[in-house]
Amino acid sequence: MNKKRIVGMSRLFRFELPFAAGVCVVLGEILALGTFPSFSEITLGFFSIFFISATALILNDYFDLEIDKINAPERPLPSGLVTKQDVVILSIVVAFFGFITSYLISVTAVLVVFIIWVFGFLYNWRFKRTGFLGNLMVCFSVGMTFIFGGIAVGMPYEKTVWYFGVTAMLFDLGEEIAADAMDVHGDRKAGSRSLAVLLGQEKALKISGVIFVAVVALSSVPFIFGWFEWIYLFPLSLMDGIILYSTSKLLNPHIENRRPYIRWIYLGGLSSILIFLLIRLIK
Repeated sequence: MNKKRIVGMSRLFRFELPFAAGVCVVLGEILALGTFPSFSEITLGFFSIFFISATALILNDYFDLEIDKINAPERPLPSGLVTKQDVVILSIVVAFFGFITSYLISVTAVLVVFIIWVFGFLYNWRFKRTGFLGNLMVCFSVGMTFIFGGIAVGMPYEKTVWYFGVTAMLFDLGEEIAADAMDVHGDRKAGSRSLAVLLGQEKALKISGVIFVAVVALSSVPFIFGWFEWIYLFPLSLMDGIILYSTSKLLNPHIENRRPYIRWIYLGGLSSILIFLLIRLIK
């Protein structure tokens, strides 16, 4: 296997995304237990969702080849770094690791991972072009990462786990709608029925903006009900600040390239989660 092919296959993972999903699982474990989980709980929980999330991203490149030729020709498949066969084989191998690691947790865990895999496959195969329904499928899978953390440690009904799960669902829904707005030209040619195609780019961005504001509003809930100590106000405020700033840029039609601000929102959320984990570990 030549170097370019290896690089192309590694880029299919988009490592920061499955890594963030795995971190959310670990945070869910910590929230459910109220303390740091065991090494095996961290490892199995993290890699179960890491692998199954990576599978969905890998399959996305396979099913989105024609769209990527327009929107992202630098991606590994349209650029010729990998073949369609490479993508299929890699997705099968990675999914296998996801099922094995989740099975080592519990039967419930592997069933949840299977459901997430099914959602990811159906989304990539058929539902991505349905627009809002596809967005909901993705945000469900994202929110389940926190809840899976509770499942991994045998505490799936812990209220803070569900709070973060719902917040993550809304967070990702806003990102999905905003990302569709950035891809509106290619999506329209591909026959997608995204909100941006149906309503226009600016209206879709306004909807995503409302959702992001709702995420910011929800960040006060754990403090109102006394679920979190005030030290955790810092990472959540950091996330809120980045979301509000980036949202203001996304809503500005005079900015030519607004796509980077979607990534800012994502990285802001990931950074806040990592800081939250660090504080929890130190305490």
